[in-house]
Amino acid sequence: MKNYYLGQIDQIRESDLFKSEKYIYTSQSSCINARDNSGNKTENIINICANNYLGMSDHPEVIKAAKDTLDTRGYGMSSVRFICGTQDIHKELEERMSGFLGTEDTILYSSAFDANLGVFEALLDDECAIFSDSLNHASIIDGTRLCKAKKIRYANNDMDDLQVKLEEEKGAKIKLIVSDGVFSMDGIVAKVDQICELGRMYKAIVMIDDSHATGFIGKTGRGTHELKNCMDRVDLISTTFGKALGGASGGCISGRKELITILRQRSRPYLFSNSISPSVVGGVLKVLDMIGKSTELKDKLERNTNFWKKGLTDAGFILTKSDSPIVPVMLFNAKLAQDFSKDLYDCGVFAIGFFYPVVPKGKARIRTQISACHTAEQLEKALEVFTKVGKKYGILGKNREEIIEMYPISDKL
Repeated sequence: MKNYYLGQIDQIRESDLFKSEKYIYTSQSSCINARDNSGNKTENIINICANNYLGMSDHPEVIKAAKDTLDTRGYGMSSVRFICGTQDIHKELEERMSGFLGTEDTILYSSAFDANLGVFEALLDDECAIFSDSLNHASIIDGTRLCKAKKIRYANNDMDDLQVKLEEEKGAKIKLIVSDGVFSMDGIVAKVDQICELGRMYKAIVMIDDSHATGFIGKTGRGTHELKNCMDRVDLISTTFGKALGGASGGCISGRKELITILRQRSRPYLFSNSISPSVVGGVLKVLDMIGKSTELKDKLERNTNFWKKGLTDAGFILTKSDSPIVPVMLFNAKLAQDFSKDLYDCGVFAIGFFYPVVPKGKARIRTQISACHTAEQLEKALEVFTKVGKKYGILGKNREEIIEMYPISDKL
């Protein structure tokens, strides 16, 4: 048995798909101290690959709120919600999230992954059908696998294909369309308004995972349903507290009252997992206070993102058609993505290479993510480093075919 798994590890390494980790020994911020597997330390490295969109992960007010809650509500709940795991602040957070997202009710989970694992099985049976975008997050894919409903994938953001699939399954007892609001690997925003229209036409539940949108997408940061002017038409919203809303942990499902009530009765991750720790709840409540008063951080994030995209484009990199602070730099070759990332790190920029199975074969990339806490100087320095490394590998100004000719796709698994 041991040799079998050692063989699997060797195969991953030989295919240039082995993932290693670096370790941060400061708080999560736009500039960090880190070390690699060899113990080599790098200080004051520009961090451009975190989900810390609004810079809340180490914000002094959020830290203080978490500490204050730790003092008044304790360290952990040691229980699930329906036994003795519900504090007043858990209900307060649910109410605040409903108000922020414009929904009727909200249910908390220990993570957004758990939220997506728990929603489909609780709401659907074998007479129902799920219509899932082909680029949906792994948590949605895994959640649908736990459900007996028929699973139908439609082409990414392709409304014609979705409609064809809906028409084919129009006899299903309950139909549920689920899509990422912002696709996490490409940064592209879903056509949420058109999905809602198809949901209306085919009497389908519409669910959007806005983990990479809540807090900073839309006029006031409510998410993709605000951006697409359909806040009252999305039935369920899945989102996280582990990105823009503090960056710690936890997530929720927010939406129609009757659907949330069913989840409280049947959703297994909710029924059998400990409640979110009080300090996390306190921190998220503070974030909601802050972003409810001003769009200053969201607006700065947008300015930073526009500067970054223009700089990379002018330098000659290939980007996706991102509509968000997720800005992937396409390299296509898995080993190139790893080598590029290492050279960035050696020059003072922390940005990780993504390759199969995190992204499809032949679509390796460096996924950069912009934060409101990035300074102009940090972004300018990061652009200089990206350009320097891009010149080293001779890819600037080259199209996809030219890069693949220089660095043939090597992810063979």
